[in-house]
Formats: sequence, structure tokens, C-alpha cells
Amino acid sequence: MEKYLDIFKNSYQGYFNYLLDEITRFHWENYFYGLIIVSLIVWGLELAFPWRRNQKIFRKDFWLDTFYMFFNFFLLNLIVLIFLSNASEQIFNDLLGTVHIYLKDFQLVNLNSLPFGLGLLIFFLVSDFVQWNTHRLLHRVPFLWNFHKLHHSVKEMGFAAHLRYHWMEPVVYKSILYIPLAIIGGFEVEQVAIVHFFALTVGHLNHANLGWDYGFLKYIFNNPKMHIWHHAKDLPAHTKYGVNYGLTLSIWDYLFGTNHVPYSGRDIELGFDGDEQFPKGFFNQEVYPLSKTKK
Repeated sequence: MEKYLDIFKNSYQGYFNYLLDEITRFHWENYFYGLIIVSLIVWGLELAFPWRRNQKIFRKDFWLDTFYMFFNFFLLNLIVLIFLSNASEQIFNDLLGTVHIYLKDFQLVNLNSLPFGLGLLIFFLVSDFVQWNTHRLLHRVPFLWNFHKLHHSVKEMGFAAHLRYHWMEPVVYKSILYIPLAIIGGFEVEQVAIVHFFALTVGHLNHANLGWDYGFLKYIFNNPKMHIWHHAKDLPAHTKYGVNYGLTLSIWDYLFGTNHVPYSGRDIELGFDGDEQFPKGFFNQEVYPLSKTKK
């Protein structure tokens, strides 16, 4: 128990110091100012090249989504995720240790031993593919779908909708991603930062009020014209669990047959069945899945 108390203390103290450093000191892998810069650039593109021209600059729930951006990107880590992540890692390693199994025994490759570009590509592909499968689970498992509904409660798309999600989602994503990343191991903070900012930018663009599909690159990268259909309220019966699950890459959807872009989705209705009863405020949205679990 003392070990976990130390993890709790060190997690909060370490992340608080990290967050303070992010805000007060600018450096190239700075996540705080990186989020602001990427958001301002993509918002500027929305204003310069709006796909839905009748959509207001400050669209429906713009400020709520902006709050979610900073809450989920920074405060959520401070409140729960850092300790939960560190504690889960320790518990997992302790359980394996009881049978004398260690993750390093399963490491297939050390990315540091590979040329930088190749190691970075493997890290990116593994991360994105695992997250694509996790995203499918969020739609197919009713318990997880109740959490994911928050992201699909967006009624007007804009860049900030990218980070409107329930705090439980990163717990699920990070838990499932932990073992695959441990198996490939060896990635450095610089690699994580590069992949993270690239995924952040593509994710912002996917949710932006932009009518882009990137031409032939649409078969590789997720894009606004494809992702709008992921948020469509009405879909064919055979796609009842959703379509276009890609986060950064669209290639997984084309490879596994979950792609669906029948026509321009510029003016389609967004949401899900019953979203009229979904809570509107932050607190009620956060506790919604718990209220559904009790029923």
C-alpha cells in the first residue's frame, strides 16, 4: 500500500510541476501552447474556407467544446489519469511478476535500434491501429457506448469538437494501448510528441467546418468529408454500429470494409437516436453514463 501512496503523491506532484512548466516555459514539444497554436490555425482555416457557410463563427456549443479541450487535455490528467495510469502500470507489472513474467520478455523490437523514420512510422501505425480497434469497441459495447455518446452529442461540427469526450475514454484507450506499446518499446519523448501533434492536427481538421478530402490521400488519412459520416445520426441498417472509425488514418476502414461516404455529408443531421434527451451541461454529461448504468 505504501508503494501506491508514493505513486499517488509522485503522480500529482510530478504532473503539477509539469503543467506549471508547460504554461510558463515555451519549448518545441510544449503541449499547452501546441494545442493553442494548432487550434488557432485550424479555426482560421474554418473561417477562411467554411464548408457550411450558414454555420456561425461561434457555433452551437463552441464554448463548451473549448472547455472540454483544455479540461481533457490537461486538467483531466491532473485530476485522475496520471495516477490511474501509473497505478495501473504498477499493478499490471506486479501481477505479471508474481508468475515471473515481465513485459520486457515479450518485447519484439526496440524502436531506438531502428532508423529514426522507421521507428517513428512503426510507433505511429501500431498506435493508430490499436486506437481504431478501441474506437470500434466504444461503439459496439453498450457500457462503453454510454460514455462515447458524449462525443457524438455534437450537433454542429467544429475543430474543438475533436476533444469533447468523457474522461473514461482515455482510460480505455490507454489501458488497451499499454501492452502493444510495451511490446515494441523504446520510443522517446520526441517520437511521442511528433505523433501526438500530428494526430492532434488531423483530429482537429476531421472535425472542422471544412469540405476537404485530400484527393487520393483520402484512402490513407481521415478527413472532414469522411469523418462527418461517422457523426451522422441516420445510417443504413447494416452499419448500425457506426462507420469510419479512423482517428488519424482512414486506411483501416478501407481495408476492413467499415468505410462509408455515399455522398457529400455537408448538411446531414449529426447525433444519435435519443440525443434530444442527452444532457446539455458539462457536469450532467459527465455523470450521464453512471446514471444509465444504474438502470
